[in-house]
Amino acid sequence: MTKRWLKLAAVPLALSFVAVACGSDDGGSSSSGDTSSGDTAAPTESAAPAESDGGGGGGDGSNSVTITGPERDESEAGAIQEVLGAWGDENGIDVTYIGDADWEANINTQVQAGNPPDISIFPQPGKLAEFAQDGYLVPLNDEALAAAEENWSEDWLRYGNVDGVQYGTPVKSDLKSLVWYQPARFEADGYTVPETFDDFTAMVDEMAAAGGPKPLCVGIESGQATGWPFTDWVEDMVLRQAGPDVYDQWVNHEIPFNDPQIVEAMQTVVDLWSDENVFASSGTIAATAFQDNGQALVDGDCYMHRQASFFSAFIPEGTPFADGSEEAVDVFYFPDINGDKPVLGAGTLAAGFNDNDATMQVLTYMATPGYAEARQTAQAALKGGGEALSGFLSAVKGQDPSVYQPLEQSFLEILDTSQIVRFDASDLMPADVGAGTFWTEGTSLVNGDETAQQAADAIEASWPSS
Repeated sequence: MTKRWLKLAAVPLALSFVAVACGSDDGGSSSSGDTSSGDTAAPTESAAPAESDGGGGGGDGSNSVTITGPERDESEAGAIQEVLGAWGDENGIDVTYIGDADWEANINTQVQAGNPPDISIFPQPGKLAEFAQDGYLVPLNDEALAAAEENWSEDWLRYGNVDGVQYGTPVKSDLKSLVWYQPARFEADGYTVPETFDDFTAMVDEMAAAGGPKPLCVGIESGQATGWPFTDWVEDMVLRQAGPDVYDQWVNHEIPFNDPQIVEAMQTVVDLWSDENVFASSGTIAATAFQDNGQALVDGDCYMHRQASFFSAFIPEGTPFADGSEEAVDVFYFPDINGDKPVLGAGTLAAGFNDNDATMQVLTYMATPGYAEARQTAQAALKGGGEALSGFLSAVKGQDPSVYQPLEQSFLEILDTSQIVRFDASDLMPADVGAGTFWTEGTSLVNGDETAQQAADAIEASWPSS
């Protein structure tokens, strides 16, 4: 494996949980990097939009392509570089990936200075849309567009589409609508995986009445991003109770944040998070770090923890996954209400700052199942191989699921059988809301300092006027 990425980038290996807020399984998306929302200040007027001869390595028409992105730990950045470097060697293109803990700030600076990379990997559709609308990104060419449309469903493509033009291709998927549990403990205590949300709430009530482990482990503490796990629960409930059309209207502010349907979803969450139902290792939900719930789950302090696919990283080392053993941890789909199998997700998209042939060839490859399979294989190996979970997931069509571990294959099955996929709402909302008041007012609601209506009213009042 080439080590160019190690030489070219200062890559902190410690994960920053400020942005686990909105959805990724690694140190690289708005969910686990330093970014927090898809809306930041637009480039200054003095910064000229990128032309086809601008950009980083490939912008001069050469066969070199520089890619930046927020994924930066050894397995993530190493896998991206290994896979794209090998593909580039076969196709006469020198590809370099630079992972950056300060990606959002630095991509703004690079764009404003007229020196963007050839390609960047975006954890937030809002940031991609901002650059596209300001003329800095270029649309996918015919070949890259065909690859994206062939290999990705419309539910995923929509987040790289701006005003009817496809600028980005999805390259990674995260699955949020999951409940982590231990099948052996369920079986021993007479519980079965619920098929509907009514079944789920009935089981929660039964577990609470039994007086044993609490039904749920919950924690929303995450430093400056405290409150983000509450937003994920609310988003899942909006999808289930109100449906995808209302979800889209909410995200786009076509209905106010304090619409009764949104208030209902918020109230449903806090009702489920009653003292009778929740184990919080630090005494309160707001004081309990979200990652601490992995230990609590395997210790038997609770039966379930609703969290995204990335949460495998916070299950205690050595815990088996989905192998049928007594201590094994597995997942089930967070049940729906209307039978429409909605899934809350997140992920990353790649987009280009120039239309050079080399740039578009790389984007074409990144849209394919071949890229996903190669990255999964490389990242799993860098995680230690064997039964190690890679932390990577892709909803690309046509990939070979055998390159994934059994638990990861169950993630893919949920994605494949879902009828509705929606991107994390807080990643799509203005930063003042999605990475601001939605977190802070949600925390106040969870603490009992205000009602769901009061919290929703305050969030609505914070929505930017333009």
